[in-house]
Amino acid sequence: MSRNIVVFDIETKNAFDDVGGRNNLQALQISVLGAFIYDINEYRIYEEKELKEFEKILQKKPLLVGFNSRRFDVPILQPYIRFDLKALSQLDIMEELTNVLGHRVSLDSVAQATLGRSKSGSGMDAIRFWKNGEIEKLKKYCLDDVRITKEIYEYGAKHGELFYTPKFGTTKGRAPVRWKIANPDEKEEPDKQQSLF
Repeated sequence: MSRNIVVFDIETKNAFDDVGGRNNLQALQISVLGAFIYDINEYRIYEEKELKEFEKILQKKPLLVGFNSRRFDVPILQPYIRFDLKALSQLDIMEELTNVLGHRVSLDSVAQATLGRSKSGSGMDAIRFWKNGEIEKLKKYCLDDVRITKEIYEYGAKHGELFYTPKFGTTKGRAPVRWKIANPDEKEEPDKQQSLF
């Protein structure tokens, strides 16, 4: 079965303070976009000038998987794409966890509690890399976040739960989740072995 799924993350050129606050999301501008494309089993990184190449991937109508992607990554990406991204199926892991828990959790807290490792830096590090012209460091940081998001997505699909570290306290919190490694727009192919009988 083909897996028309893309796990992605963007980094921005600017911080909220640079653009007058959270109401000016699109003014943040994309520095790089990282993705894991299941169909080709490959990580890719796109600079701003290469986003038309990523648009070609999106034209295949993948399931878009991200962390805080509906409220952050997708609105910032939209001006670069010539069709409405809301037309794509999306799984926002943070949104799913917020719906279960009633509060937001960070990617780092989920990574630490679920995978046993931390993010390699912060979004502010990524902005600093961009402003200092450290593009290779920026790309590595972005793809590290994509890798963590992909592994969290796959862990949730396999185990039906994720873990997080609460802001206060040391015990791990648990959040049940329900998703598959599948694009909801695609029909499941029948098992070839079963179809023989």
